[in-house]
Amino acid sequence: MSGRQGNKLPSNLPQLQNLIKRDPTSYTEEFLQQYHHYQSHVEIFSFQPDKPSKDLAELVMFLAQVAHCYPEHMASFPQQLKELLSYHHTVLDVDLRMTFCKALILLRNKNLINPTSLLELFFQLLRCHDKLLRKTLYTHIVSDIKNVNAKHKNNKVNTTLQNFMYTMLRDSNPTAAKISLDVMIELYRRNIWNDAKTVNVITTACFSKVTKVLVAALKFFLGKDEDEKQDSDSESEDDLPTARDLMMRYATNKKTTKRKKKLEKAMKVLKKQKKKSKPEVYNFSAIHLIHDPQDFAEKLLKQLESSKERFEVKMMLMDLISRLVGIHELFLFNFYPFVQRFLQPHQREVTKILLFAAQASHQLVPPEVIQSVLMTIANNFVTDKNSGEVMTVGINAIKEITARCPLAMTEDLLQDLVQYKTHKNKNVMMSARCLIHLFRSLNPEMLQKKFRGKPTEASLEARIHEYGELDAKDYIPGAEVLDVESQKEKQGTQEEDGWESASLSEEEDNEDGEWIDVHHSSDEEQKEVAEKVKSMPIDERKAKAAAVSTSRLLTQEEFHKIRLAQLSKEVNSAPGKAAKRKYIDVDEEEEEGRGELLSLRDIEHLHKKPKSDKETRLATAKAGKTDRKEFVKKKTKINPFASSSNKEKQKHKNFMMMRYSHSVRTKTKRSFREKQLALRDALLKKRKRLLK
Repeated sequence: MSGRQGNKLPSNLPQLQNLIKRDPTSYTEEFLQQYHHYQSHVEIFSFQPDKPSKDLAELVMFLAQVAHCYPEHMASFPQQLKELLSYHHTVLDVDLRMTFCKALILLRNKNLINPTSLLELFFQLLRCHDKLLRKTLYTHIVSDIKNVNAKHKNNKVNTTLQNFMYTMLRDSNPTAAKISLDVMIELYRRNIWNDAKTVNVITTACFSKVTKVLVAALKFFLGKDEDEKQDSDSESEDDLPTARDLMMRYATNKKTTKRKKKLEKAMKVLKKQKKKSKPEVYNFSAIHLIHDPQDFAEKLLKQLESSKERFEVKMMLMDLISRLVGIHELFLFNFYPFVQRFLQPHQREVTKILLFAAQASHQLVPPEVIQSVLMTIANNFVTDKNSGEVMTVGINAIKEITARCPLAMTEDLLQDLVQYKTHKNKNVMMSARCLIHLFRSLNPEMLQKKFRGKPTEASLEARIHEYGELDAKDYIPGAEVLDVESQKEKQGTQEEDGWESASLSEEEDNEDGEWIDVHHSSDEEQKEVAEKVKSMPIDERKAKAAAVSTSRLLTQEEFHKIRLAQLSKEVNSAPGKAAKRKYIDVDEEEEEGRGELLSLRDIEHLHKKPKSDKETRLATAKAGKTDRKEFVKKKTKINPFASSSNKEKQKHKNFMMMRYSHSVRTKTKRSFREKQLALRDALLKKRKRLLK
């Protein structure tokens, strides 16, 4: 009887678990027996909660596995487990605590527990000094909230948890606060909690006294983690062959049509892969969702002024404040004098600080406030005592600030900066030319006549708006082009009808004749349309543009035509002036306007690559050197410690000692045929030696 299956069941829980899942009603007695065992173990455990209990752990996991088979008997089991964890989680054995948590996760996956109460308990357990447990709970919390909102947004659960998170971010335990913040950021990035409430809860973490929590919140708003991920992706892209590699392969081999087609196909594939692996731009919707950006920026500035954090953290605070001011067009006048203190060429990360100054400038800031920043940059950076790179960075920063706030530039300062157009350093010269080019489009009247260039249609229309002036249009500028084109198409269709009737009569007369396709150049058409638009008076242009804008919905192609017409104004000469260029070739990437945020390249951009020092050149040369072991002669000695032969010794002897020897003298007198035979014999001998 000892070998019977029934006698093994009380001690063999996995087997019993399997049988219960197949037929729950037949094994109710065995289940109840194990359940009573569990209750007795819990009573013993309550007296000594800090002691490990392997039997209790096994019983808890067994009951969690079969809980769905006996819902009436197991109604109080989840609540009992939660109470045990909440009362004793600080003193519980590590393995037993993990088992209790896994059992609760299992019950939650079977939908036997309410998610709100369980997740609140798990957030409290984040205070435990157990890294593995915290990692497990973090993974479950994120996945559980994702599953809750899978079909539709569960606002009731979300609101309760968000309110609870608000208290967790202020928790005295820094680890619990940090993981709670990580959960919220992860849920936002997965587009589960991407509402304004989540963002505004995260804003409270920006005022945390714990540096880790503060940095995580700042990184969320600045999008630093996304940049790091993109960098790691770009590192993996380096393994792919480049276009230059493919071209070199084609150039070194024999040129055939088949190889040429192969190259074209490979180039297409490479282009497609580059498009796929192009990193997506991080969307800054989180900054847009802040309820009161003005108050938030003021508090951040106050915190920054009294902060004793590391310089890197201060830089992140400055970056966030500048982005808030630039995107929301805030008034934060105390920020500019604070930034001015750091605007020195010897300052660490000064290019980033210049970038923050440019980001924080916008049209609604009073020009007097920005003027002081411009003068500081001009006095500290754009002077002949500084190096060319420092001057270039200074002029680039001034250019970016004035592009966002044109009224800040004074005529005297502009005249001084423009004189650097003839500077001996190419970088300084090119950055000064960029500044001239900017003001040709913004306000040419501020420049001297010799720097204005040839007047174009765009330069005649250019005008800097007064402070606070709003230029609101009730039509799409340049839409009159579509009206002119539609009129021309109508005329074209009428002409075609006439040509068709004429061609039919010609066909009857001469059936053997061939058709000749005559293509009308699109450049000529564009030129004709531009001339017609130019000949119109300004009032008529506006009326036609308004008529087109209000009469119908425009397609993407039509918008593209309008953009081309507007860009051609920058090239087309003003009325009464000689033509500047014959045609315009527009790059679609350059059509896009200035974005919300600047990149560091706009400030640091150098037109001429600076000369590298000796150490850099040596490092580059070493990196380029390949391992040349394959070209080194392999030693054929069986015993590496054996002495060298007389033949080898002769090779190392001085030539003056060997020049009168018989072998050297006969070598010079050998005929071509003798040399051929000697080479053949040497090769045969070498081959025999290798085959042995």
